[in-house]
Amino acid sequence: MPLHSLHNQAPAQDRPAESPASQRIVSAARRHFFAHGFRSVTMDDLAEELGMSKKTLYAAFPSKDALLRAVLLDKFRSIETDLDRTMSKRSSDVLAVLHQLLACVQGHAEEIQPPFVRDIRREAPEVFELVQSRRRDVIQRYFGKFFDQGRKAGIIRKDIPTRLMIEILLGATEAIMNPPKMAELGLTPKTGFVTIITVILEGVIAGKGRTK
Repeated sequence: MPLHSLHNQAPAQDRPAESPASQRIVSAARRHFFAHGFRSVTMDDLAEELGMSKKTLYAAFPSKDALLRAVLLDKFRSIETDLDRTMSKRSSDVLAVLHQLLACVQGHAEEIQPPFVRDIRREAPEVFELVQSRRRDVIQRYFGKFFDQGRKAGIIRKDIPTRLMIEILLGATEAIMNPPKMAELGLTPKTGFVTIITVILEGVIAGKGRTK
């Protein structure tokens, strides 16, 4: 399946669980791809590390592109699981929820190192369509929910519609958090996204929130 069609697929959390063997492969590939980039990591390397034959590896993932696709879906699945856990906590302290939300985002961004961003820019720019689509969904779902909760608690400004806040956050993210612009500005996924969120939040947090 071409990578450019991935954004039309069902969300990762709606898919059946992978086999234990497939998940082992994805976990190993995820560590290496995000840390060192996927260009320098071969299927032979992964098979050797996992102690399995290449035949077994290719039976699970017929190509490196297929494995890259599975790694990205696994990444977003783990992001959504952690964000669901954070947002499901019953807390009257909306700012505490915000700090936990930001810590979660920051932790996941730290996993993706510059070599991975470099390889997407040079080797597989089409895969970024999947990243953009899933990232947009995550922002709309979780930050939209937080902004709504914050408005009710008087922490988030009520004179700016939640939808507009989300569109501003999405616009800034899509304009800056893409491989060419990140390379131009010398940003990592962590520094770029955390800075964008911080700047946006400075504009939408109400006076009540600033005093805490």
